[in-house]
Amino acid sequence: MAKSSDGSTSSGFSGLSLDLALENVASGDRDAFAEVYQRTSVKLLGVCRRILPERQEAEEVLQDIYLTVWRRAGAFDATRGSAMTWLITLARNRAVDRLRSGARRPTDPIEYADHVADPTPDAETQAIATDDAERLAFCMGQIDTGDAGLIRTAFFEGATYTELAERVARPLGTIKSRIRRALISLRECLA
Repeated sequence: MAKSSDGSTSSGFSGLSLDLALENVASGDRDAFAEVYQRTSVKLLGVCRRILPERQEAEEVLQDIYLTVWRRAGAFDATRGSAMTWLITLARNRAVDRLRSGARRPTDPIEYADHVADPTPDAETQAIATDDAERLAFCMGQIDTGDAGLIRTAFFEGATYTELAERVARPLGTIKSRIRRALISLRECLA
């Protein structure tokens, strides 16, 4: 086996472009078909796997894609794009069609529904969270505007104290002290 310019190994078409190999498939050349499969199957399976949740389903779609390639390679038009683009588009469309059709999507019996956890919080938890958010907003409003901005930037945006000091052109110690005092005020207000 020889290595082609794109890094893939091939059986006898190593110098042959993928476009030309696909054109040979259109004329019924089985060796060209094997070459196309060998050079593209990993990439096309990856395309299918990104769309379809189950590997078996992706492999079934991949098989269908290559059946289509064998039957319809003559539909490839090199003036409209590369062979790889044509194959990837074919793979993507087939995988999306399979996903939309819901074919072979496993389902559990309805009796198992009682054991499925609902990830959304219940009404009481949501009410408490809303109340907490309102209290936090009120208390943040009671802190000096500049200090509240530092807290928001540090804790909600993830900025470090050093980054804050650079942003506002203040010494690092000053920023640390301002945030510490603001957090103490915030804790007292929330208590």
